Amino acid sequence: MPKQPTLDKVQAFLANILRLTLVIAVAIGVLNQRWLLVFSTSLILILTYLPYFIEKRYKLYLPIEFESVIILFIYASLFLGEIRSYYTKFWWWDIVLHASSSIAIGFAGFLILYVLYYKYRIDSKPIWLVIFAFCFGLAIGSLWEIFEFSMDHLAGTSMQKSGLRDTMADLIVDAIGSGLTSSIGYFYLQGRKAPVFSRLLKNFKAENPEYFKT
Repeated sequence: MPKQPTLDKVQAFLANILRLTLVIAVAIGVLNQRWLLVFSTSLILILTYLPYFIEKRYKLYLPIEFESVIILFIYASLFLGEIRSYYTKFWWWDIVLHASSSIAIGFAGFLILYVLYYKYRIDSKPIWLVIFAFCFGLAIGSLWEIFEFSMDHLAGTSMQKSGLRDTMADLIVDAIGSGLTSSIGYFYLQGRKAPVFSRLLKNFKAENPEYFKT
């Protein structure tokens, strides 16, 4: 598929740098016999290949920027946040991650219905695409909070930090981020300017032309 070589190289380079740090962390864990660290870091390393698995399994080519966001979020939340304790070192770490992830997930929700809208010629008003994107982002955020709650009670972690207060703060941030993406999506569908949003959709269309055949 046609891609921008420079962006490809930059994305691949940064992703491999992050993966290299994970490999080093695994090696250090083995040397120190910290097997839980070895297991969790190895799992995170595998998850950084999630965009690649999605593309190969579903023949769905993601925009380079979106791939980078997925890899960076996995690394920043699970490795830096949990293993390196950035959640406790930096009070704003959790807020920034939830805000950025909700924006990205909201865009993913918009993208899903946008593809269906074109491929199956769904007769729907633009507002419903926007509502779906908002609900999709908030739903994924809620599932993540359930995951944090489960890990805290089953594995003895402290992902929720202050419990209910942390959960509600995260969900509010998720709602704001999803709402922001949904609003931009609405403006885009109304023909108004949305520079970053428009570029991502343009790249997605260029790399997945079979979904947008007329």
